[in-house]
Amino acid sequence: MGMSDRIEAFIMELLKDDTDEWLELKRNELASLFGCVPSQINYVISTRFNPDHGYIVESRRGGGGFVRIKQIKYEDGLIMRTIKLSGDSLDEKTAKAHLANLTRQGAINERDASLILSAVSDSSLNIDQPLRDKLRANIFKNMLVKISG
Repeated sequence: MGMSDRIEAFIMELLKDDTDEWLELKRNELASLFGCVPSQINYVISTRFNPDHGYIVESRRGGGGFVRIKQIKYEDGLIMRTIKLSGDSLDEKTAKAHLANLTRQGAINERDASLILSAVSDSSLNIDQPLRDKLRANIFKNMLVKISG
């Protein structure tokens, strides 16, 4: 088992045992525990604990820095499936279709769908392709995470 796998397994075990909503970790302490640099901890968190994998992460860098991780829990997994289906790039038409489906099935309300659509519309994202669709996917997924978490 590689270093990243061991760090991930350790964090997963803490998340499983944690009864609070958020698991708070000190990046430097974790790096010291595993005998690695803090950037290795950052790598594991950014690649394995992100919205695509069902997690919300908040962090603060610096001497007293921390990382807070929360697992997203959904009743039927519809929002999580939508996040995964969105991928790394998302056009406006597909975003509208996802939001319509989530609204129709009661996973989000019409107001939240409207706000998300405003944020991810072509008129709001006034940058060239393919960056526009990549940015849209990130905003779309993060907004879904926030309203459901």
